[in-house]
Amino acid sequence: MGALQKLFKHTFIYGLATVLPRMLNFILVPLYTDILPKEEYGEVNIVYSWIALFNVILAYGMETAFFRFFNTEQDKEKVVSTSFSSIVMTTLLFLLAALSIRGSLAEWAGIDTEYIVYTIWILALDALAIIPFARLRAMQKPLVYAYIKMGNVAVNLGLNVFFLVLLPRLASGEGKNTWDYLYVEDFQIAYIFISNLVASALTFLVLVPGFRKIKWHFDKALWKRMMQYAWPVLIAGLAYTVNEVFDRLLLDYLLPEDIAKGEVGVYSACYKIATFMTLYATAFRLGVEPFFFSYAKNKNAPETYALIAQYFVIFGSCILLGVMVYIDILKVLLIRNETYWEALGIVPMVILANLCLGIYHNLSVWYKITDKTRYGAYISVIGAVITLALNYILIPLIGYTGSAITTLAAYGTMMVLSYVLGQRHYPVPYNVKKISAYLSVSVFFSFLSFYVFDSNIIVGSGLLLVFLALVFYLERKELKRIFLQKYRSRPGNGR
Repeated sequence: MGALQKLFKHTFIYGLATVLPRMLNFILVPLYTDILPKEEYGEVNIVYSWIALFNVILAYGMETAFFRFFNTEQDKEKVVSTSFSSIVMTTLLFLLAALSIRGSLAEWAGIDTEYIVYTIWILALDALAIIPFARLRAMQKPLVYAYIKMGNVAVNLGLNVFFLVLLPRLASGEGKNTWDYLYVEDFQIAYIFISNLVASALTFLVLVPGFRKIKWHFDKALWKRMMQYAWPVLIAGLAYTVNEVFDRLLLDYLLPEDIAKGEVGVYSACYKIATFMTLYATAFRLGVEPFFFSYAKNKNAPETYALIAQYFVIFGSCILLGVMVYIDILKVLLIRNETYWEALGIVPMVILANLCLGIYHNLSVWYKITDKTRYGAYISVIGAVITLALNYILIPLIGYTGSAITTLAAYGTMMVLSYVLGQRHYPVPYNVKKISAYLSVSVFFSFLSFYVFDSNIIVGSGLLLVFLALVFYLERKELKRIFLQKYRSRPGNGR
């Protein structure tokens, strides 16, 4: 199987593991927005923003370091055992420390202590799963990875539906049946975190048999080298998370207290529409990251990386235009409560921002395979500085619209910086003219559909068909080579 065919196969499977379950998870958006007032939905998103930040801290770049050393070290089991031992030790320390000061954490964050306890356990269980999941990816077992990931989301989704929809109907309210003992009135937010906790716990139990295959050996010298590689990834991850979720926290902090959580609620709900792009980019990254490392020594690696980036932009541009054309349908499917629709104006900026972020991840191959991960940290820190500075300036002036503008500015800057620096340190022959042309046409058609024709589906569908026809006409030969297994007969394909 050709290198690109294998990549697309794995990306498709990882896409199922990431996109399909989260597409099902979209059911939670109308569920939450139907049941929760926008202030409470905002509070849930604020807690999950903190969870995202601490997920990065508890991983501290070890996952990326694992992939790098797994592909370069002779003793791969030593890499597995050392990285996993490191994660286990730091997670246990976090668990003990966080639980001991849970009251102080709750007071400082302005969050109920009960939610803090749920959050601590969710973080710990998810951290313990990092290396086992990475090991499955490194050993090229995407199906096993997909089944476990989809199972996690299915359990989380099922419990949310049970607790928030079914249980209130099953409980009589008179204490006469079993359901009455489970049901607590005005307990919706807690039920959301309990569902997540149970799903994380079950995922951990499923992964336990894999723990037994790990030889518990901690190589201190190897660990030091892995940490040297990992710490810039940690800094980059923290900066990236600031770019991704800090807008919610800053909206809560900078806006007047009486409207802050409501603004976070409507912003977060409409942001979910842009998640189609996030899911696509995430699935692509999961498939392509191990490929980047394993293919790095191939003489045609730069040309292959360039082609991968080109097709990422092509498919991403189709998603961008498709979401904008059918946004009136998507808003009804995802957010039935019309009080949340006031923030729909952020969607074009946010979805374009996430496409820029996906392009950035594709361009970042240069510093990962050359062990110059510090540049990733520098770029992400610059993005984080832009995020913090512009949010502080714009939120008091224009609210969540300022956050959307800031997100686009931060991710766009990171994309450009990665390209410029990458061409200096590891030149890749990207077809910049073609990539820019596809992206520009998609953005222009999206602008026409959303702003000029007011999301008219007929006009928008016509624009989408024109764009798809353009892509097919220009890429038909290359697409046939990829999908009809003609790459293996192409000279210089590395086989």
